Amino acid sequence: MLPQPSATVPPLQLRHLLALETLSAEQITALLDLAAEMKSVNQRTVKKLPTLRGITVLSFFVESSTRTRMSFELAAKRLSADTMTFTASSSSLSKGETLLDTALNLQAMGPDIVVLRHNRSGAAQFLAECIGCSIVNAGDGAHEHPTQGLLDAFTLRDKLGDLRGRKIAIIGDIAHSRVARSNLWCLTKLGAEVHLAGPATMIPPGIEELGCVAHRRVEPALEGADAVMMLRIQRERQGNDLFPNAHEYHRFFGLDAERLQLAQPGAWVLHPGPMNRGVEISADVADGPQSVILEQVENGVAVRMAVLYAVAATRGLNPA
Repeated sequence: MLPQPSATVPPLQLRHLLALETLSAEQITALLDLAAEMKSVNQRTVKKLPTLRGITVLSFFVESSTRTRMSFELAAKRLSADTMTFTASSSSLSKGETLLDTALNLQAMGPDIVVLRHNRSGAAQFLAECIGCSIVNAGDGAHEHPTQGLLDAFTLRDKLGDLRGRKIAIIGDIAHSRVARSNLWCLTKLGAEVHLAGPATMIPPGIEELGCVAHRRVEPALEGADAVMMLRIQRERQGNDLFPNAHEYHRFFGLDAERLQLAQPGAWVLHPGPMNRGVEISADVADGPQSVILEQVENGVAVRMAVLYAVAATRGLNPA
């Protein structure tokens, strides 16, 4: 038998992972600690554990994805789970079948955990209430993307240590970003000071009530920041254009080497992807020494291994 991670399963009671809003700081920390154990597995020559052998994980992706889908599938396979992959374009959803009917038919095939990405907010919660499988939210509309929030926090904690009192700037299309919401819930619960910035048309009214500081200019958000997260413009969720053009957006809200100097020396740069180079971030910053964008992708596998492990344990599926 292959060696197991040394951490015990955290007392998470995590039957589903639908949002970070509903998790406590202790639960988030326990997941991050478990992810650290999983990352050590991913650094071995043999990147495989038998922990979820006999458990079936279904990737149910109604909305397009590259990093998240592949990361979850790799995470499940490294834990020895059986995997199934579902895409909307090749399914009965494209013929008019409802989300619920599709889910019920998939449930009849016997998966234990369903990883769902959907373009409608609340889709993960809806399925959790309607079918018996555990649901892991891989992004639902503009609501949340909890595993992205966890992997971002994991990356920041790895680089900065304790996040209490750290200034984290999140810049871009806040209004349409599920990543921004998950990070806001996650980072503030871990004690970080979160500053948001973007065009006035992309800052939700009243967002400050969630414990952040919002700016209509990028400079005050960047000043003294320990880390900067850039977000792409969510054109697929917008109606009319909310800014004049890409050139003007980069001029006022894009991150380049000169603007990055407003942050702390050596401030880390993150981006959840996909990037629009030359719009929200310049190539020299995206590929520069302060960028941890590819480390985010690497850490995503470990975080998703931790989430699948914890959900299986809560269901009593007896991870080895």
